[in-house]
Amino acid sequence: MVGSSVMVLLLLGGCAMVAYARWTVPIADGDEAALAGNAPLAFAAYAYAEKRFDAAPPLKRLFASEYERIVANQLRLLYGFESYDEIIEKAARSPEGANPHFWAGAACFQKAALEPDPSVRLAWFTRATEELRRALEAEPDDWDTKYNLEMLLRVVWELRRRPQTPPGELMQLLRPDPASGSAPTKKRG
Repeated sequence: MVGSSVMVLLLLGGCAMVAYARWTVPIADGDEAALAGNAPLAFAAYAYAEKRFDAAPPLKRLFASEYERIVANQLRLLYGFESYDEIIEKAARSPEGANPHFWAGAACFQKAALEPDPSVRLAWFTRATEELRRALEAEPDDWDTKYNLEMLLRVVWELRRRPQTPPGELMQLLRPDPASGSAPTKKRG
């Protein structure tokens, strides 16, 4: 009796593992395509996997880390495609584990960097700052986010001082010209 119960449990466990493996084939396909450098195929595979999870909310909760991973990978790929509006939309409905605020902040930064109107540019930079702050609240030890936020705050501060800076010269705000007439510093050691 005990032996047959163990056999039934083993059979059910094996069936569950086979079902999970089949369920996650699109995720594996996306990972493989990403490693091969085929971003469009990887994105399509991850999007298909996301739709499967969205159709089965209990599985989305049960395998939350897998779901968060495929959404994070989609956000990363969208950034590579320069689909900034799509990133902002997707990030708004993405789980926190997918680091959506980091990607939304990066997308807002890029939109701001391309914006010729100074007031609209400042609004996008401000939104990027808010998103990166939220990303830092979710992941306080993320040094990349800390660095990006610090640089962004510096750009915004300088941009408020010089709002007419052309979009192509925004990064020059981080490296102000040395004062005229000052002697260059001499390296020692």
